Amino acid sequence: MQTVILCGGEGTRMGKELNGLPKALFLIGDKPILWHIMKYYATFGFNEFLLCLGYKPEEIIRYFKDCKEFKVKFIDTGLHTNTGGRIRKAERFISGRTFFATYGDGLSDINLDSLLRFHKKHGKIASLTTVRPHSAFGIVGIDPHTSAVTHFEEKPVLDHWINGGFFVFEKEVAGYLKDSDILERESFARLLKAKQICAYKHKGFWRCMDTYKDNLELNEIWKEGMAKWKKW
Repeated sequence: MQTVILCGGEGTRMGKELNGLPKALFLIGDKPILWHIMKYYATFGFNEFLLCLGYKPEEIIRYFKDCKEFKVKFIDTGLHTNTGGRIRKAERFISGRTFFATYGDGLSDINLDSLLRFHKKHGKIASLTTVRPHSAFGIVGIDPHTSAVTHFEEKPVLDHWINGGFFVFEKEVAGYLKDSDILERESFARLLKAKQICAYKHKGFWRCMDTYKDNLELNEIWKEGMAKWKKW
């Protein structure tokens, strides 16, 4: 099976530290986050990748063109193309009926074999992994009767589920995509209307590198030997 990785965004929320570098090439330890994602898939035997490029594609091509660990195809999907459009443009390079897809900035210890079994069991066109994120802020407990503070809780796990990436799609998903689509909006809305999307609940480790602060935290996790995505 192939894995489509969406790594074409500019990563503007990384701030000035981006310094012209694609976000997917930001290092965790001595390797880019994109390498960590690919290495994780490879540990499950999924070693073939379609990289959907946009912002400074030459930088990602330069890093991975001579890489012997993975089988990589580079697809320039355009600088301003949205996520749904990037997958649509990659569709003609997908050889099998079923494929993985994920973002180029998320790490997890999800069991990809279990995700694939879940997808095949439900028989839908799309399966997405859902996760429960940590609150961005500490929580204050308040007594509803006296307004007294009862406790503090530092960035707890929230009760609701969000899209954590790590998708499995049937190739027929192309019929639900348009070049202008944001995958998480228009594309998923069409799949939802057709009752062709299921949610796989992952309760383990998941982190998205959305900001430079996230990058620092992931590096600290790596340095401390606590990287739960490190299965190799």
